[in-house]
Parts: sequence; C-alpha cells; structure tokens
Amino acid sequence: MTGTRVVDLPTGAGAVLVVGGTGKTGRRVADRLTALGYQVRVGSRAGAVPFDWHDENTWEAALEGVSAAYLTYYPDLAFPGAVEAVGAFSRLAAERGVRRLVLLSGRGEEAAEAGEKAVMESGAAWTVVRCAWFDQNFDESFFLEPVLAGELALPVGDAVEPFVDVEDIADVAVAALTEAGHAGEVYELTGPRLLSFADVARELSSAIGREVRFEAVSLEAYRAVLEEAGLPGDFAELFAVILDGRNASLGDGVRRALGREPRDFADYARAAAATGVWNT
Repeated sequence: MTGTRVVDLPTGAGAVLVVGGTGKTGRRVADRLTALGYQVRVGSRAGAVPFDWHDENTWEAALEGVSAAYLTYYPDLAFPGAVEAVGAFSRLAAERGVRRLVLLSGRGEEAAEAGEKAVMESGAAWTVVRCAWFDQNFDESFFLEPVLAGELALPVGDAVEPFVDVEDIADVAVAALTEAGHAGEVYELTGPRLLSFADVARELSSAIGREVRFEAVSLEAYRAVLEEAGLPGDFAELFAVILDGRNASLGDGVRRALGREPRDFADYARAAAATGVWNT
C-alpha cells in the first residue's frame, strides 16, 4: 500500500460521477454502483448533467454533490490534451470535496503515465486502474466488423498481449470507489495468459464455430481502415507503439484488488458468442 487507507464509502455519502458512463467500462461501473445503492451521475455530453472533457464550463455542475469519481478519457489517455484536461479536472474535483478518484489508464503507454501523475497530485485519494487490451473490443468496438467479416487485419506481427476482460476492470473500479484499502494503488490488470492476435483468431474461431483469420498489414494500410471507419487515424500509431512487446507480461492487479483470478479470453469468447453478436 503506497497511499492513505480510506474508509468505506457509504451509499449516502454523495453521488459517484462516472465519466464515460456510456462506454465499455463506464456503463458496467455505473450499473454495478446502481445495484449497490449508490447515486450515480453519468458523465457524458448527452447526460442529464452534461459533461465534456473539452468544455470546462460543464465541469462544475457535473461535480456538484459528488463524493467519488471514475475517470476515463476518450479516445485514450495518451492522446494530445488528455494530461492537461485530466489534471485540471482532478484538481477541481479535489477542491470541490471529491474524496476518491479512480483513473482508467493504458498499460505500457508512457504518455498516459503523465495523466496518472496529474491525478496523483490532485489532492484527492486516488487509484489507477492500468489496463491491457480489452477482450470486448472484439464484440463491442472497432474489432466487431472484422470478426464478422472473418479477418483480423492489424499492423502487428507475433507480439503477445495479456488481454483483459472489462468485467474485471469494472469489478476493480467499483471496489476502488467504494471499499477501503485501495487508495494509492496502481493496479495493472491483465488476463491470465499471453495471446498473440493469431491466438485470438483461433479462440474466436473455436467459440463462434467458423474461421476468423489473422493477417498482418502495414501501418499505412491500417490507418486508412481506421479513418474509413470514422476512428482517429492516430490509433494506428498507438497500436504500433504498445504492440512492440512491452506488455508481454502478466499483471496481478485483479488478484490484488479482488482476491481472485482474472477471467480468461476463452471464457469471454464463449459468453459473447452465446449472445449471437457474431452471427452472420
């Protein structure tokens, strides 16, 4: 433990702000908090109390009556402007009496670590949830269409990644927001084994019951694919950086935070396939 131990956050202590509360991790965090009896404020531009990282005029109202906050930055904490925005918001949150900040960060992203430092220096009790690639990118995000088409074409070779299930991320984030013992912790969340994208294609093929192939493509080709899909082309450079082998190790964050083992990619793939999301 590197920070101050904080008492449990009672359900009546104030609202919990979930920034990015409609995203992959945020909506799961919001649902879990609601089920536990917490008052949840979803931080999004379309929220009942609008929140926009790029409009500081929305921040004060979003923080009114808030005792804890889960912070995610779109499209990624390593993107230009993220550190400045997250730092300014975290300082304001601490000034307005927010007691806990839980930050979603990217594993192996040096630029994201500057965002982590900004939160650590805010004056509020903090926890960093540092994550690898999400399993759910293959059924809820930019990899869904390639899986449906039967081909994962990415600017990576044989690099292996410790893919992590967002259900684990949400469980850890909620624990850090509501329970004692998580202040000052950096939790590196991964799955239980390392997988290449070729391995992922084989796991998906097995779960779905039809072939999903993996093909390595150039960075330029992949940038064009992203832009055609309406996603930032800069994602291609980020993929190339973090898929250089720097994350080819397992973290113990799930075990340390929750006292259990992380979910395996194969279990995620079978559960997702059972929903019919990959039926063609």
